Amino acid sequence: MSEKLGPKDELKPKGLKGISDQQLEYHFETHYKGYVTKINEVWERLQTVDRSKANQNFSEYRALKVEESFNLMGVVLHELYFENIKDGKDSKPSAKLMKHLEKNFGSFEKWKDDFRACGIALRGWAVLIYDLSTGKLINNGLDAHNVYGFLNAIPLLVLDVYEHAYYADQGPKRLPYIEAFFENVNWNVVSKRLERALKVHKAI
Repeated sequence: MSEKLGPKDELKPKGLKGISDQQLEYHFETHYKGYVTKINEVWERLQTVDRSKANQNFSEYRALKVEESFNLMGVVLHELYFENIKDGKDSKPSAKLMKHLEKNFGSFEKWKDDFRACGIALRGWAVLIYDLSTGKLINNGLDAHNVYGFLNAIPLLVLDVYEHAYYADQGPKRLPYIEAFFENVNWNVVSKRLERALKVHKAI
């Protein structure tokens, strides 16, 4: 792959409720942009790696492929996360999104309880997904960018629960950060993602 990825600076949020601009600055400039830098480095090295020495126990090719998935998903998940908390003030879930949440979880509050628990229980991410295999909404938890993510699924709402997402504001207290996240969700973005997911599901 010859083309390089660039950071999407337009996704950087500010002025959020309960999540400081300083916290967002660290998160966006250091962590997110760090993944952008590293995926470009991985892709550059994959152009010249010796594939004849590929080995499942250890090889440079194997190491690069593992880090490709980790760093690319680090970029993608962070971009989805920042997009779904930017400019979300006073937004509400669409009627269609509410219908799907109620159908799959019983109520909006039951979905929220489950998503909160997912954010507490997993080490890296909580992601509300539309599962294209079943047509269901599922709260998917990831310990790392590339661990436990469902395939054939479209992410609708992404919550970063790594310590770097909240330590500047909350220290080791994750729950207050998750509650602040809920206050800033841009439901317009999430509702549009659902619309796209439904179109994909219908098409396949």
